[in-house]
Amino acid sequence: MAKIILTGDRPTGRLHVGHYVGSLKRRVELQNSGEYDEIYIMIADAQALTDNMENPEKVRQNIIEVALDYLACGLDPKKSVLFIQSQIPELCEMSFYYMNLVTVARLQRNPTVKTEIQMRNFEKSIPVGFFTYPISQAADITAFKATTVPVGEDQAPMIEQTREIVHRFNYVYGETLTEPNILLPDNSACLRLPGTDGKAKMSKSLGNCIYLSDSEEDIKKKIMSMYTDPTHLRVEDPGHVEGNPVFTYLDAFSTDQDFEKYLPEYSNLEELKAHYMRGGLGDVKVKKFLNNVLQDVLRPIRERRIDYSKDIPYIYKILEEGSKVARAKASQTLKEMKEAMKINYFSDEALIRSQVEKFS
Repeated sequence: MAKIILTGDRPTGRLHVGHYVGSLKRRVELQNSGEYDEIYIMIADAQALTDNMENPEKVRQNIIEVALDYLACGLDPKKSVLFIQSQIPELCEMSFYYMNLVTVARLQRNPTVKTEIQMRNFEKSIPVGFFTYPISQAADITAFKATTVPVGEDQAPMIEQTREIVHRFNYVYGETLTEPNILLPDNSACLRLPGTDGKAKMSKSLGNCIYLSDSEEDIKKKIMSMYTDPTHLRVEDPGHVEGNPVFTYLDAFSTDQDFEKYLPEYSNLEELKAHYMRGGLGDVKVKKFLNNVLQDVLRPIRERRIDYSKDIPYIYKILEEGSKVARAKASQTLKEMKEAMKINYFSDEALIRSQVEKFS
């Protein structure tokens, strides 16, 4: 069986460092590993419209923002298929068929859906498209016969729902669809990077993000104003590293080489944490170190992004060509599904012959 990756992002804004450590960095590593036969990276504009239907221009403008972030991080259109979800109409048809295999009660139990509904204050009036987006996501994954889906921890319930749909379809219609496996970040700190304000999740809507395209000045400003440990009032006070976003970011981004370069009095992060916990280490010093680390990570990404932004028609061409490739793959999968479901009326010669005999 071919090893295939499908993953993507909603184009509701520029991508941030949470996206980078949560999946983008890993995608580039997987792309360059040579271990996968096909890699599909989707800009999920149709899914973004489920809660932005009255603001399509927001989604439209952010297509390029996301594509620039993809390319700047190292996704290569020669190795990965970059495409736009809405340009693959087969996905809508697949979603329609999958809706018959999922109950309303099951969608209501999906933890990710419940959380997202609360975040958007949809409790009393849930758009049907938003409510059913786990089904749409299942179509996205199965259309490309993905065996691996690299996502953050919060998407695990969505992958599980996809697996249920695959099981149900194959049980009813015969072995047709490929069951996907989730691939989580290998660094636990990357599973869900907190916002700069200490909130559990980095979110554009909460304004607590560090964007991949932020300027050097903006990055420094955001880091120096980050939430830390509210009990660490004086340098000499013992501090807490658990729940402290500055140390979570260092867990996600720093290396021993960073200490050699910027903080040679410590050999590694564990030594820095130990000093902070026993007291005698100020937040400013730790934040300055984090700033140096993040600047080194984001500077080349920002510079590549600026270079790519000089030829926007080229970016659209990449997405157009990628969408053609993706549609061909999805079309073949849909053809196989319709054959399994016995709704391939005009290409089923056996059916036609049997009807001829019936009415002869």
